[in-house]
Amino acid sequence: MLFKDPAATGRVAVSASPEAAYRVISDPPLMAGLAAETVGARWLDGAGHAEVGARFRGYNRNGFRRWATTCEVLEADPGRRFSYFVRAPLRVPISRWQYDIAPGEDGGCVITETNWIKVPLWFIPFAILITGIANRPGANQDHIATTLERLKAHLEGAPAPA
Repeated sequence: MLFKDPAATGRVAVSASPEAAYRVISDPPLMAGLAAETVGARWLDGAGHAEVGARFRGYNRNGFRRWATTCEVLEADPGRRFSYFVRAPLRVPISRWQYDIAPGEDGGCVITETNWIKVPLWFIPFAILITGIANRPGANQDHIATTLERLKAHLEGAPAPA
């Protein structure tokens, strides 16, 4: 299930500067509170901020199912792009996530979140068993919509939707 094209993507315009958006997006522990599936994150190996090569652990849930992944920052371009690669235990590749930030109207910005699935075919049955999600592209599309809605509310100071 190695996609060259994105498996899921979404876009939102926010009334916040690209720099303010980047500060939130590039902070995995903060973003975990806005995400649909991720419930926690922590930097690894002494890292404390986004820079290429920094790693963090993501903690995820779907109902009673819980799992962790290890992520490595691929791009950390303040005000423009933040991306990372996700691996399951034993370094099994899972996906790439990318946030692009472009200037918008009136000092705001437009944030595009994109996901590529990189999981090897042999691992798909295990991924379904672990996560309980058979349609990962569809789930990620829904998760992106939820995350972007919450991110917009956070950046604009409104109460985040449930």
